[in-house]
Amino acid sequence: MAYDDSQLRRHGADVTDPLGRPQPFGGDSRDPRDVQAVHHTSGLSTYPDSTSAVSSQDLEDVYDDEDGDDDRDRLGVHWTWELLLLLAVGGLSVLLWQSDPAAVRGEALSELLGVAAAILLLGTAAALSLRAGVPNLAIGPVAAASAVYFAQRGAEGVMVPTAVAVAAAAGLGVAVALLVAGIQVPAWAASLAAAAGGVVWLYQQPPEVALTGAFDPTGRAPALLLAVVALSVLGGLLGTIAPIRRALGRFRPTGDPAERPGILAALSATVALVLSMVLAAVAGVLLAAAEGVPVAGSSGSRWLELTVIGFAVALVGGTSAFGQRGGVFGTTLAAFGFVLFDRYQDAQGWQIAPLATAAVAVAVGLVVTRLVERLGRPSADTDEDLWSEPSAATQPESTARPGDTWSATDAWTSALPAQPAPDNPWRDRWSR
Repeated sequence: MAYDDSQLRRHGADVTDPLGRPQPFGGDSRDPRDVQAVHHTSGLSTYPDSTSAVSSQDLEDVYDDEDGDDDRDRLGVHWTWELLLLLAVGGLSVLLWQSDPAAVRGEALSELLGVAAAILLLGTAAALSLRAGVPNLAIGPVAAASAVYFAQRGAEGVMVPTAVAVAAAAGLGVAVALLVAGIQVPAWAASLAAAAGGVVWLYQQPPEVALTGAFDPTGRAPALLLAVVALSVLGGLLGTIAPIRRALGRFRPTGDPAERPGILAALSATVALVLSMVLAAVAGVLLAAAEGVPVAGSSGSRWLELTVIGFAVALVGGTSAFGQRGGVFGTTLAAFGFVLFDRYQDAQGWQIAPLATAAVAVAVGLVVTRLVERLGRPSADTDEDLWSEPSAATQPESTARPGDTWSATDAWTSALPAQPAPDNPWRDRWSR
């Protein structure tokens, strides 16, 4: 087998022996594996044009998969899980109807639908922030503070106190976004600071605030719930479109989380944080009006309860805690399931606190996240493929042509020639 040294000469490579002495080119007396070893250590490829510097744009393209056929998120696991959620919601509906038929009739049903709309808004706010990779821990305090403010100013009508609460929540979202996207800090930490500010404001209010005004959303609860469901499902459907999903989830860390992901990622994070704050504020107003009871101010920990409920609904609905991945109907079904279970356990006299139910739901949601991350990506990216050696069936075929001197694969995989073991007189003596 003859070896052409023209490629090495074009690169100006000096071939030396292990002692650093120059060796002539073109000799066939050398072992071919020696040539391959020198070729390997010189850092040259058989095909000089096949390698180039990898830029940050190349890495970004690898992650974004701009070819339009992004298969990083397989929706089969979401459809399967949402089918199971639908069966669970149907079962809870039957159990509640059998246990307390009055709970699904008349005014009680309208109140249940109004509360479900508020819980769904909270879950949608949490799911939006999670999918954008910026979990917003301030949704609970924002919802609780909006409920208190609406209860205090309900006599002024519906639009004015709601608009003030929404504007304050949006401003808080912008402030959090400046920290998260401006100086690149974790969203959970920045939103935790915002949550603390909301809790401080709540502690300055009376223990309970009576609901003022005559606004009662139970009369139009079906329409409100339908609008909220449409909003949640529309967001899920948009998330199935690959470019939108990639743009929304660009803040999800893929390497060093302290690196700046770019302007588009900062913009998507800002929009997600502001919208999640706004949705939480509307959820608090709707929850206060639907329940029709005095709103907890400085007493209790309703803000913590609402935070955990929102993230429990989002996680159980199939939204990944790592960001980007999520379903379509999961958040809606999870919200219905949470409200139905709360009404059912109350009818049974179990007296399970909503916070306890939400805590268990968060644990279940984390398991769902693991399933979504494990089964929601192509098989080439699964954990087994990452940690196991590729099988012979999956080995790439050699691209070497019959006339090639040696292939790039051979240049990197060939071993050095076997060296004879040195004579050891001591071994011979001791082996006698």
